[in-house]
This record gives sequence, structure tokens and C-alpha cells, in this order.
Amino acid sequence: MRKTSFLPIFSILAIAGMLMGCPSSKTPPLSERIAKAWTARIVTENGNVAYTRGGTSNIRTYNNFKLDLSSAPTVRLTEFDGNTFVGTYSVQDNPQQLTLTALQPQPTGTNGTISYTINSISDTELVLTRTTTSQKTGGTTNVYTLSNP
Repeated sequence: MRKTSFLPIFSILAIAGMLMGCPSSKTPPLSERIAKAWTARIVTENGNVAYTRGGTSNIRTYNNFKLDLSSAPTVRLTEFDGNTFVGTYSVQDNPQQLTLTALQPQPTGTNGTISYTINSISDTELVLTRTTTSQKTGGTTNVYTLSNP
């Protein structure tokens, strides 16, 4: 009769148990993933592409647009026309939303608050839809595809 050694079997089971017990890599919370300086890559106004970085037939120049969320909870929003607004920001997980408040000076028609729905976020891209129309762009609803430079 053949003797079976339990040491190799036990070793394999122990290694498998340790590997299964290791914590999986967790996705950082939204508040950490969004805390970067973002610039415009593509902007649509009422569904029409108004700006593409490097494009030659842009309706508007969003080269100056920057949404700096890197110093939470402070936000610095630089609009396409170069005007900069400073305030605070907060994020909500469900539904995913970004809200800028106490913006100074107050952007026209906002009472100092601008909200965005967060459509998607990755390490290098953030897609936002403004929840109210922008008076600066003629009352359009804007979708911003931003990148982290």
C-alpha cells in the first residue's frame, strides 16, 4: 500500500488559503479620485461639439477651461473666457454629483452655485454634465469631457 505525504497537500492548501484571504484592491472613494486639476478635452453644447482639444474648427476656445479640485474642499474654476471663480466643492456618491458652492465672484445667473452630474470618472478622464444651462454659452446644457494633464 502506498503512503501519501500530507505535507505537500497541506502546503498547497495553505498557500491557496492565504491567496484567497488577501484583500482585493479597492477602488478609492470618489472624493479621492476626483481631487485633481482637470482641463477640457471635449465640450459639447446642447449635443453639438463646441470644442475638441487640438481641433481646428472649434466653435469656442476652451483652452483656458480648468476645474481644479486638487486642494479639497477648495475649487478653482477657470471658464473658457479666462474668468476664474473660487469657492468650495462637494461630491455625492449616489447619484454621483459634483457641486461647486460659494463661488466668488458669482458666475452670472448661478447665485454662486454650479452643479454637475458625474457621468464617468477614471484616473485620467472625468465626464460631467452641467445640471443647469450656462448663460455664458447662450443658455446651453454643456457636457465636459475633462482630462488630468
